[in-house]
Amino acid sequence: MAEIKRYDNRLGIAGWLSGGRWGVERYAYILHRITGLGILTYFLLHILVTSLRVKGIYLWAGHGFMHQPIFRFMEYLVFAAFAYHASNGLRLVLVELGFAIGKPMEPVYPYKTSLNVQRPLLVCMAFLTLGLLAVGAYWALTK
Repeated sequence: MAEIKRYDNRLGIAGWLSGGRWGVERYAYILHRITGLGILTYFLLHILVTSLRVKGIYLWAGHGFMHQPIFRFMEYLVFAAFAYHASNGLRLVLVELGFAIGKPMEPVYPYKTSLNVQRPLLVCMAFLTLGLLAVGAYWALTK
């Protein structure tokens, strides 16, 4: 029977937040894709519901669904997806335009990466997103 290797978790909770072997940028990419698909789904459903209203079919009429707390929470989720997708998209535009890549250099081992410029930009994007989420939460709770 094969012996099971066990590894100590030396990093603790900081290891959870560091991005692991993929890196935080990979998780930002995955979340960007997921929020993009969520926003696309929302827009398609919105077009469907609006086109049904034009034909005289009202899906939520008289049900009071629009005033339920679950609907407000779902509105906030759409806003959160949009806030993250927009701020990460702004970061990606800055990277594509060359503002977050740094000066080109000769690829000599050990390779120097652009993480010293891109990581702080990712952190700024995260703070921008958290600020937008706080404003959206305030708006959702006081509306």
